[in-house]
Amino acid sequence: MAKAKAKKAAPAKSMKKKVPAPKASVKAASKRPAAAAKAKTNGKLPTYDQLPVRAGAPKGAAWGVFGDQDEVGTINLMTPARVKAAAATIKTGKVFSLNLPINIPDPPLFTRQPHRHHIKIFPELTFVLDDYLDNFYPQASSQWDALCHVKHPVFGAYNGIPDSEITGRGGTRLGIDNLARRGIAGRGVLADIGRYHEKIGKSIEFAKPTTIPLEDLDATLKAQKTKVLPGDILLIRIGWTKFYLGASQQLKEELARDTVVPGIEGTERTARWLWDHHVAAVASDSPALEPLPTSGQDWLHFYLLAFFGTPIGEMWNLESLADDCAADKRYEFFITSAPLNVPGGVGSPPNALAIK
Repeated sequence: MAKAKAKKAAPAKSMKKKVPAPKASVKAASKRPAAAAKAKTNGKLPTYDQLPVRAGAPKGAAWGVFGDQDEVGTINLMTPARVKAAAATIKTGKVFSLNLPINIPDPPLFTRQPHRHHIKIFPELTFVLDDYLDNFYPQASSQWDALCHVKHPVFGAYNGIPDSEITGRGGTRLGIDNLARRGIAGRGVLADIGRYHEKIGKSIEFAKPTTIPLEDLDATLKAQKTKVLPGDILLIRIGWTKFYLGASQQLKEELARDTVVPGIEGTERTARWLWDHHVAAVASDSPALEPLPTSGQDWLHFYLLAFFGTPIGEMWNLESLADDCAADKRYEFFITSAPLNVPGGVGSPPNALAIK
């Protein structure tokens, strides 16, 4: 595990996620007739270069691919047939929880605050307990980002849904409840980049916004002999959880004051790769999937959440699963996730399980 050097604490205002200023010219709205675009795909899911299929949508946006009123995006790729086929990946019956305790990271990152857990004792029913949470941030630990979490600053939210209909902005659309009502189950695959880096002698500075190039993802999958299939949930382990759990309290407090994290390359070519592999969702042990702060003009969240409708998982605990995959050389499994059914919610703990 690479050792991160402690950094001088930055002012509180630097705690927020730092994202690039958008370039409107990079993603101009398409003038391609929708009927012609659909015809070009021959009834199959369009490639990235064939997007958009809806006239007037931004270049590279999958708006309308799953229907003009859709609110779950690429989760639609987890069809009943694919879910049934994914059951064949269960060989041993081993179950792995992919969720950190809700109080980790501690202190929380990105200006979030710790929750308060209260135990209630009934005076006349002392054999009964109840409890409740105050100040609970659903994205403070292992999480899904709902599609409403990030909109493109120029082109707006997924599927062109107007601000007035989006949760927190006048409506309740694109909330985490859409995924909760549908449910998430199917084939998952792990790309253990952290372990691949150890094998080739490469290290990451986890307290810096280190960019892991797309080539490392490809090389990891090739070394594992792992194939990503349409409708898969791709889990990317970079080793952040292992680093964080072994870090000093001083470093954890510094990261809370000035959150700096590494991640997979957050560029258009990564977005293209994910779309053309037709993944249903992507999750990582990194707090942001991609590096933050970023110095480039691209931000993967814009592509995945606002353009594709691809849910992003962050801070997932992949350690035990990764150890087992390395032991038996099988990096595929059945995965389930039941987000909290919070109407209009912006995020949720994933409540995710991998079954091998």
